[in-house]
Amino acid sequence: MSLFEQQWITVQQKTFSKWLNSKIKAREVQIQDLVKDLSDGVILIHLLEVLSNESLGRYASKPKLRVQRFENVNIALDFIKGRGIQMTNIGAEDVVDGNRKIILGLIWTLILRFTISDINEEGLSAKEGLLLWCQRKTACYEEVEVRDFSTSWNDGLAFCALLDIHRPDLIDYDSLDKSDHRGNMALAFDIAAKEIGIPDLLDVEDVCDVHKPDERSLMTYIAYWFHAFSQMEKVENAGRRVEKFVVNMQGAWDMQNGFERRMRALLDEITNQRETWEGAHFDGTYADAKTQAGLLTVYKQKQKRLWVAEKSDLVNLLGNIKTKLSTYRLRPYQPPAELSLEALDKAWVGLMSAERKRSQVINETIRDVKDRLRRDFAEKANGLAMTLSTLSLSISGLDGDIEDQLQHTQKLSGNLAPLNEYLQIIKRIDDQCAEANIEENDFTTYTYDELEYELGLVKSSVSKKLAFLENQLVARDMTNLTPIQLEEFESVFRHFDRDLSNSLHELEFSAALASLGLVYDESEMHAKFRETSGGRDYVTFEQFIRFMVDVTEDQNTAAQVYESFKEVADGKPYVTEMDLRHSLIPEELVEEMIKTMPEHTGPGGQDDKHLSKYDYTTFMEKLIGGGQINGSHK
Repeated sequence: MSLFEQQWITVQQKTFSKWLNSKIKAREVQIQDLVKDLSDGVILIHLLEVLSNESLGRYASKPKLRVQRFENVNIALDFIKGRGIQMTNIGAEDVVDGNRKIILGLIWTLILRFTISDINEEGLSAKEGLLLWCQRKTACYEEVEVRDFSTSWNDGLAFCALLDIHRPDLIDYDSLDKSDHRGNMALAFDIAAKEIGIPDLLDVEDVCDVHKPDERSLMTYIAYWFHAFSQMEKVENAGRRVEKFVVNMQGAWDMQNGFERRMRALLDEITNQRETWEGAHFDGTYADAKTQAGLLTVYKQKQKRLWVAEKSDLVNLLGNIKTKLSTYRLRPYQPPAELSLEALDKAWVGLMSAERKRSQVINETIRDVKDRLRRDFAEKANGLAMTLSTLSLSISGLDGDIEDQLQHTQKLSGNLAPLNEYLQIIKRIDDQCAEANIEENDFTTYTYDELEYELGLVKSSVSKKLAFLENQLVARDMTNLTPIQLEEFESVFRHFDRDLSNSLHELEFSAALASLGLVYDESEMHAKFRETSGGRDYVTFEQFIRFMVDVTEDQNTAAQVYESFKEVADGKPYVTEMDLRHSLIPEELVEEMIKTMPEHTGPGGQDDKHLSKYDYTTFMEKLIGGGQINGSHK
């Protein structure tokens, strides 16, 4: 036997022994000497039962006789033949008698059948398929060239490349010292055993220290690498399929969850909107009704449009979900009944009905508010108008004792303040009508402006009536005045009382005196005003009358008045309108006098032939009696 032959027998026996022990480890038995320990057939039966996962039946578990050993080995060989495994020139005696080459051949046959034969790469045989797998996995490594299962593996780089291509996390191929063959080989074997779980069938020296490593031993060992990484690839491929499936399903789940979440949110918002409308109240004002109408308009322009878009998106989303699931042949998706498109359609119909009802309620409320405002304004306006009319009649119809008239007028004056407040109520209603764009009112003909004007007139009438009656009481107590004098002084006072305050300021007082023929210089006039007013900045009617009594008590006899007329007429028996005006008698008194005095029928002067002449003598006699002026007249 040559040295080379002895080498491969030694390596094969060691490698096959490790392979066999890795298989029968589960039976809690091990071999030390492959040839000797297989001779009784027991270990061989254990191996076949493990490899085939079948029972070989009854056998002698502890054979002592040669015949029992033969029977055990024959049981094993018959099982092998029964599985269609071809064996050439192998008999029971070869195993029982320890024929090393025959036993190694038998074990190799089992290795081929149960470890290598299932390797298939592009339809090639087991050996060729395994070689092609090695070549493909290491093709991208420049230092590695796998041509066979012998010398191509001497430097250990092919094993390192297989590790790097499959598990780059376990080895840093680029940092390896490519010249350290034993170091690289030892590193690869150690990682394969500890991290991958590949049985260490070979030792470093079995590959590195021989010129031509044993092919069968290498194939046996590399087959474990193939199965380990192929299984890893299968797991990875399966993981990728699972990942792809889960990703697709995750996308579908996300779409489904998104659909249900958005559908639920939309339905909740629709429900909340309907509840808000149903619980809404009106405070009865036009402003509130218009505010709520404005909110409804904003809802239609914004919120409703968003919901319409969301409703359309949800319909499309559900269609996309169904299409996606159909594409991946997954079970169709049906949303829960309460989140279905039918539920959405039902809710939408309810929303549209609630929206129409809301619009109708707002419009009806606005109409009711406008009608109520019209009626409310009319009721109060008509009432105030009737009250003002009654007051006017009351004022104009006053007669009888002055004290009674004054008391009644004062009572009327006290009732004016509530009318001011009532008019302000009407003003507020009128403002509300303006706000509501109410331009017509069939329930009244009055407007706020008209009522304000009429109330002003009534207040003025009452004020004037009070002043008149109070002045009459004052005048009545002035016994030194004739009725004509009193009427004259009162008329002058009222003429110059421009602000109807029943008082005269200094300039007004001065003008009034001048109109009565009482002219003073500035300092004297100021002194008389201060004296008459008692130091105040105005003179009351009573003070004015008392002043006139003082200055006219010796000038106001009928004869004196008659003489005054003669002086105004410049001695003529008649007086003209021009004479009266030149005497500074107030215009309204002049107008009244020429209406009252009879015309003069006698001859007139040459200068007055074109002027109307008035008989003041007859006028005086008619008012105060002729006896009082006869002396002057004669």
